[in-house]
Amino acid sequence: MSRIHPTAIIDPAAELDGSVEVGAYTLIGPHVRIGAGTVVGPHVVIEGHTTIGRDNRFFQFSSIGAANQDKKYAGEPTTLVIGDRNTVREFCTFNIGTVQDRGETKVGDDNWIMAYVHLAHDVVLGNQCVLANGATLAGHVQVGDWVTIGGLTGVLQRMRIGDHAMIGFQAHVSQDVPPFMMVDGHPLSARGLNLIGLRRRDFTSEQLAVIKQIHKLLYRSSLTLEQSITEIGQLRGQGGDTEVELMLDFLSKAQRGIVR
Repeated sequence: MSRIHPTAIIDPAAELDGSVEVGAYTLIGPHVRIGAGTVVGPHVVIEGHTTIGRDNRFFQFSSIGAANQDKKYAGEPTTLVIGDRNTVREFCTFNIGTVQDRGETKVGDDNWIMAYVHLAHDVVLGNQCVLANGATLAGHVQVGDWVTIGGLTGVLQRMRIGDHAMIGFQAHVSQDVPPFMMVDGHPLSARGLNLIGLRRRDFTSEQLAVIKQIHKLLYRSSLTLEQSITEIGQLRGQGGDTEVELMLDFLSKAQRGIVR
């Protein structure tokens, strides 16, 4: 039995692995490539220069790879690239990139993306992230790995969210969110560390101890950001060097401040 529903419309130039399943009334454009094992549900539109990896699942009514919502966009062949094993629920909208930035919107691997999530142009989403219903990422946003973004959260353009961060429900993110932090409230502020998430990912007691010291230096020591960066650098050699370097790299690129 065919894996392509007879009502689906697939451009002859599209490249689909023979194991791809396509549901009823789905439209797939000429510049689309889809890898093995991916399942595309009914009433999905996949267009633009879009490349999708293996074993993804797209639920009904999503719009994937449409032209971005940047007024400067003039039809340039920018792209959307989606990795492997992502789940994309109903009514999601992922747009292609712009030539004003990287020219590519990118989604990593193993992400759980719930209904009505919007990824705007040039967004970079890492791996193993959870985006709850209605999360909206504006243009040029960068999200690290193992990030959780609460429902109905809006992330302002060009913001960065560090690895292992967790953002609460209905948040407004207008400053960078450092790695490991749990942020919530109106206005948004750091409430503590995402310790439950870190423990679930088997961080060692030594790593957690260093991360706790990082948090104290950033948020509990009345230091300026520059002073905090200097003090965090002194934590090398205590069993959490990877975490120290991750934080220092993130803070060195903060151009609009961090959530305090």
